[in-house]
Amino acid sequence: MIDFRFRSATTADVDAIVALVESAYRGDSSRAGWTTEADFLDGRRTGAEEVRAQIERPRSRMLLAESAMARSDRDGALLACAHVADEEGAGYFGMFSVRPTLQNVGIGKAMLARAEAIAREEWSLPTMRMTVIDIRNELIAWYERRGYRRTGITKPFPYDDANFGLPRRDDLRFEILEKTL
Repeated sequence: MIDFRFRSATTADVDAIVALVESAYRGDSSRAGWTTEADFLDGRRTGAEEVRAQIERPRSRMLLAESAMARSDRDGALLACAHVADEEGAGYFGMFSVRPTLQNVGIGKAMLARAEAIAREEWSLPTMRMTVIDIRNELIAWYERRGYRRTGITKPFPYDDANFGLPRRDDLRFEILEKTL
């Protein structure tokens, strides 16, 4: 297991967060891990404006996991990130990214547990929700093993918004997963 620590992101972390998210989901670098979306989405996964907005938003946190061996907060030791927020009285979990070469070593499980603790303990929220592209069966199964359930509620994929990526197929949609905290 890699020794790491959690901290909340600041706006000085925006570029590193964008780079990590892109590396985990898009392009050839994402294929080193199992969370890639490169087979069905091209284009960007997020941008600096979106990350900055989540950092600055009330009851919202960009949670970072970084190497405990880092000499400073910004020396390239970012291992994982996730966005946790209060949305309509429930926790929302998103923008979850683990460095592709470090997936399957426990960082993701720890990150999810920490995000759930923030929603439950700091904000007293009863549930955590997320949206997952519904063809991501392996990813959905990973969340189900951690107590999330498929709600059957779907949302259309925003095919006309390049901020979500450039679809390579026409059957994409989001499904909402939920867990009681």
